[in-house]
Amino acid sequence: MNVPIASKSRDSILRRLRDCRLSSVDLPNDRIEAIQFEDPVRQFRQVVESVGGKVVEADAGQTWQDAVAQLSVVADHQRICSSHPGLSQANIEVNQVENPHALHDLDVLVAVGEFGVAENGAIWVTDREFQPRVAYFICQHLVLVLNRCQVVHNLHEAYSRLTWGASEFGVFISGPSKTADIEQSLVIGAHGPRSLTVVLTDVA
Repeated sequence: MNVPIASKSRDSILRRLRDCRLSSVDLPNDRIEAIQFEDPVRQFRQVVESVGGKVVEADAGQTWQDAVAQLSVVADHQRICSSHPGLSQANIEVNQVENPHALHDLDVLVAVGEFGVAENGAIWVTDREFQPRVAYFICQHLVLVLNRCQVVHNLHEAYSRLTWGASEFGVFISGPSKTADIEQSLVIGAHGPRSLTVVLTDVA
């Protein structure tokens, strides 16, 4: 029986790969001199604003609910959802939404971020507090509340803080949805929230 040339070539390549023995290499040193900032909160704010987001500083001692209530993006819209209780403007209970499609006209989602990253202005959010997680991306306007003390310098510090459960979801969000693929023209709100507002507080 004639063996196809392609089969012979494949067997020859696989045999050569099996016979190839690479020398062992020591693991790299995991001590990385990552970037540090004199004022990580200020750096975080600058980066968030540079990628199209907005940062609001809550007054000393002010609750995050009061700070969020004063935002124009909250006052100007009707369908508002909050991942945490106490926001009087919220009129959608996200944990009672069985079908994610019911959120197709969600105006504002207010959620609490776990920590922020000064290096790239990203905020780590998970689905620990509420379902469905699509709310982060299907809303028109996203408001993330973040404790000032929870801003780390760089992504190395950020990754060291990540913890995972059996089916946990988490994602870094930096700025509103945007794209510049077409003619290198920046478009905000291309395929997700049209705005991101970060509320920095001492009590989140």
